[in-house]
Amino acid sequence: MRQGRYPFIISMLLVPFVLYVVFVLSPYAQAFYISLTDWSGYTAAKTFVGMSNYSKLIHDSVFWTSVKHNLIAVVAVPVVTIALALFFATMLNVGGRKGKAAIQGVRGSAFYKVIFFFPYILSIAVVGVLWSFVYDSTDNGLINGFLKSIGLGGPVDWLGDPSIAFWAILAVMVWVSVGFYVVLFTASMGSIPRELYEAVLLDGANRWSTFWRLTLPLMWDSLQVGIIYIGIQALDLFALVNTMSAAGGSGGPDNSTQVISNYLYQTGFKFGQFGYASAMGVALCILTLLLAGLTFRVTRRERLEF
Repeated sequence: MRQGRYPFIISMLLVPFVLYVVFVLSPYAQAFYISLTDWSGYTAAKTFVGMSNYSKLIHDSVFWTSVKHNLIAVVAVPVVTIALALFFATMLNVGGRKGKAAIQGVRGSAFYKVIFFFPYILSIAVVGVLWSFVYDSTDNGLINGFLKSIGLGGPVDWLGDPSIAFWAILAVMVWVSVGFYVVLFTASMGSIPRELYEAVLLDGANRWSTFWRLTLPLMWDSLQVGIIYIGIQALDLFALVNTMSAAGGSGGPDNSTQVISNYLYQTGFKFGQFGYASAMGVALCILTLLLAGLTFRVTRRERLEF
């Protein structure tokens, strides 16, 4: 039985390994090769240009503007999204009190879980179009109409003002993402034995100390996964920027909402520079790996078991 173990393991892993190489690793290798050429994407002709695309990338001010916006999103979106999701998940699971030493979610928590998760099931393109109407710069827009009804000045050009357009898009990113993390953290909190909560409540702990000393340490693994996942989502932002930014997904006005993925799309499909666009893709891949590794490093801590 022991003698046949390794052939069995190799035979079971061989097919998945080949599929992984062909469909996952191979596209990365091809993208890197294309980034070393001047391929337009519309003809078979391509010339090897070495690192010139990367040299051009270093001196491209729009690319660095895109990188700055992505880094802002990587910090702002996870912080706000995770904080809101933790608050709502806590209220839905352990925010209520039943008697002196029993816990439960706030009244109507089952209904709220569905409401919070609903935005996440919508297509991100649909969300972008929907919020473009909500941000309508005239009084017909939902937000501007509300501000007018309560007498707070004239209409605001939410997606046309360079100083607020990117933040308006980030707010939509938070809105559409919070529900998923509420469900994720709800599942994690649900696995914590209720006896532990009852014990700390009998010891006189309040909600704040219960959260910091009991809930958060025991759900740290889920929190770490959530931070990494929302960070990767924030590095993309293509669909929202492409559907919501000014002039039909230009990343405007004046590149004030431009991100790497949208600039990559424009460079490849609009300007026919697939070689240069692939260089941006390789840079984005490296940035994603660095941020994921940094997040793992910063959030690493000893695992608690119960």
